[in-house]
Amino acid sequence: MSTELHFSKEHEWVKLEGGKAYVGVTDHAQSLLGDIVFVELPEVGRKVNRGDVLGTIESVKTVSDVFAPISGTVVEVNTGLEDSPALVNSDPYASFLAVIELSDEAELNDLLDEAQYLALCGE
Repeated sequence: MSTELHFSKEHEWVKLEGGKAYVGVTDHAQSLLGDIVFVELPEVGRKVNRGDVLGTIESVKTVSDVFAPISGTVVEVNTGLEDSPALVNSDPYASFLAVIELSDEAELNDLLDEAQYLALCGE
């Protein structure tokens, strides 16, 4: 993991790059889900509020919602996950689901840092 990542209590990560937030699911989340077989991505141009369902991830065990950890507009999605959803299992911190243009950068202050997230996960 990286100190530049922020984490939600719902197991999403956020990496900020120039006013845009890359969003994905954490290693902890993908390990709980098991083998991922399908990822539903949000629509580009969609406005999301923190806590909204951003998309879903389907594994051999379950289907899980992915929540927007910050508010803004979806400006890009990782279409590579449509053909290769298992990338989330093999490299969750490189396999972003969506890029969100932030509407309120202050929301990042409400997210967890790595140490807080690991404590939440009991690691």
